[in-house]
Amino acid sequence: MSYIIPAQTRTEIGKGSSRRLRRDGKVPAVIYGAGKEAVAIVFEHKDIINIQSNDDFYTSDLTIVLDGKEVKVRAQAMQRHAFKPMIEHVDFVYA
Repeated sequence: MSYIIPAQTRTEIGKGSSRRLRRDGKVPAVIYGAGKEAVAIVFEHKDIINIQSNDDFYTSDLTIVLDGKEVKVRAQAMQRHAFKPMIEHVDFVYA
C-alpha cells in the first residue's frame, strides 16, 4: 500500500515553534540520511494519525509531497503524547 503525506518545509525550528505548531493541529518532523542535508518539515496531524495505525506504515516506503515535489521516505521514529492520542514528532529517513 502506498501512503502519501502532503507537507511543507518548516522555517522556524525550536521548542517554542514546535509547540505552536502542535496547538494548531500540525506535526513537526525531519527527513535525514543518505548523505543528504536534513530537512525540517511540518504536516497536518489528521494526515498521519489514521495511516500510522496500519502495520505496514513502519516498513513500507512513504511518499511525502514536499512543496510540490515527491520525496520517498521511511518512518524511522515517532514520538507520541504520554496519554493523548497525539503524535508529537516524526523522524523520516530517505528511502
